[in-house]
Amino acid sequence: MDALFLSRLQFAMATMFHFIFVPLTLGLSMLVAIMETIYVKTGDETYKRMAKFWGKLFLINFALGVVTGITLEFQFGTNWSKYSEYVGDIFGSLLAIEATAAFFLESTFIAVWVFGWEKFSPKFHLLSIWLVAGASNLSAVWILIANAFMQHPVGYVMRNGRAELANFLDVVLQKFAWLEIFHTLSGAYILAGFFVLGISAYHLLRNNETDFFKKSFAVAATFALIFSAVEVLEGHFHGSEIAETQPTKLAAMESLWETGTNVPMHLLVIPDEDNERNSIEVLPIPGLLSFLAYHSPSATVKGLKDFPREERPPVALTYYSFRIMVGLAFLFLLLSFLAWKNKADPLQSKALLKVLVWAIPLPYLANEAGWIVAEVGRQPWIVYGLMKTSIAVSPVSSGQVWLSFALLTILYSFLGTVDIYLLAKFGRKGPEA
Repeated sequence: MDALFLSRLQFAMATMFHFIFVPLTLGLSMLVAIMETIYVKTGDETYKRMAKFWGKLFLINFALGVVTGITLEFQFGTNWSKYSEYVGDIFGSLLAIEATAAFFLESTFIAVWVFGWEKFSPKFHLLSIWLVAGASNLSAVWILIANAFMQHPVGYVMRNGRAELANFLDVVLQKFAWLEIFHTLSGAYILAGFFVLGISAYHLLRNNETDFFKKSFAVAATFALIFSAVEVLEGHFHGSEIAETQPTKLAAMESLWETGTNVPMHLLVIPDEDNERNSIEVLPIPGLLSFLAYHSPSATVKGLKDFPREERPPVALTYYSFRIMVGLAFLFLLLSFLAWKNKADPLQSKALLKVLVWAIPLPYLANEAGWIVAEVGRQPWIVYGLMKTSIAVSPVSSGQVWLSFALLTILYSFLGTVDIYLLAKFGRKGPEA
């Protein structure tokens, strides 16, 4: 295996592992802020205990997530120096803003929130957790804007053989970026909602702290339902934008080989990339893909054969990841609706509670599948239509990448084990008396 393949494999592993932590941090920070807001408004001590309990799980996840994120930025220099040299003027400025405007704000006020329960007024303490939640999500916004430039580059000029920033607002305000932001944040909020629902269901089934976990369940059910609905709706608009800006990705997402009008969408296909066809196609719905992509059943949708083989993404991986993400999104909408419907007394449906306990890993799977669609579906481009991944890699030997890959795998395996152990331990233990 050469340095290019190993560097791609290492970055994929590091990114997907880091994204195990990120969505729970984003969503739990919001939920903890909501719980503390209810406490400050009502004086109900249960919500204060809720903020402390769920806040402890947030802190565990946040601390380990920070460590996994640091190595990612280093890889832009160690493994992808040609990429950094080519678009560093744009990409670097966005990451610098993320670090200075968001990460330091988050890090400062998280200390205020942890140690300030008895030292500050309830309102100021509440402000600190909202600043933490806002800064966490603002950090994600800047990183997603940087990623959106890689998906749909705008606001740049070519000068001296590299892309340089020409219009900062074009980069920050482009439609693709904000659709990606809403899509990713909604996915994070769904994950956090189901995390709280699952742990609450676990304790309710054991009749442990029923009042505490009924209230946690109600907050999380409402939160998860809102963003499950937002995700399904936003996903349609996001798909339409991909049809306009990344037609090869759309064709791979649907394993569409032939260009046509009134293009159907199939419930399931089995791609045959070698022969440029699908070996099996199940339940076609006429005109649905044309309608979803371009809002007209008679619209033309380009197939993969209209693009050179060397500019097509891996079809099977993109297609199956997309199907997993979409299928789970509709499952989350159903489960969150049932949870919301039963939020007054979750114990009336023990079967649902059991399902919610086992559903905790599913939003993680959906989020990872979504990122596979986004990143694998963009290939062979590291910056879509502008720079190919094959020329972005650093001039390093495969032996050097093997070493860093092995060390990162060991580190991440250790951190992942610690995270799962601590979250499971304190989640099962429940709140302090």
